[in-house]
Amino acid sequence: MTRKVFWENPYLTEIEATVTSVKDNDIMVDQTIFYAQSGGQESDHGFINNYRIMQARKKGKEIIYTLEDGHGLQVGDCVRMVIDWERRYQIMRLHFAAEVILELTYQRLKGVEKIGARIAQDKARIDFKWSENISKIFPALEKEAIKIIESNQEIESAFSDKGTEKRYWKVEGFSQVPCGGTHLKRTGEIGKIVLKRNNIVLQRKVESEKV
Repeated sequence: MTRKVFWENPYLTEIEATVTSVKDNDIMVDQTIFYAQSGGQESDHGFINNYRIMQARKKGKEIIYTLEDGHGLQVGDCVRMVIDWERRYQIMRLHFAAEVILELTYQRLKGVEKIGARIAQDKARIDFKWSENISKIFPALEKEAIKIIESNQEIESAFSDKGTEKRYWKVEGFSQVPCGGTHLKRTGEIGKIVLKRNNIVLQRKVESEKV
């Protein structure tokens, strides 16, 4: 099984790995820092031995990487994986901003339902099912989120069940949430957030949609 180093150290930008499987342009490696899309969080961008990773997809507990043509890799080859760190870090910040807003929404609106999410480099979107205009609580959500961000608390991220690869994040005194994404070390890294229904007006903002 591929060792997922992006969970152990999501701030690592390069790593050496050994190719364990090759099928045309699809390869697998023994360890990786390259996150594959899951739970609404988009895949990282980057390279294996200077060949662009065109796609990353999960297959059970394994991750398959599709490279551009001409890579010439074989099983047993030692390769260097490099991720686009600027993109990764922006996604991490937006991801945790969205997680904070989601938890605050659950705490304030009993019965609200999350029906979708997308965490990309330019925006984080959460889709809610709610009978009223959810933007009415945005000022309160922003106020509470700013408190959490400015407190710069530690974000714990670990396995709840290593065998099934179930993970969680936890901020003491706030919440503990199941999540297998890549997480920041401290809440203060999020930066400024602004909520807007349907549209994003600046980077590092979280959009909450009423559906």
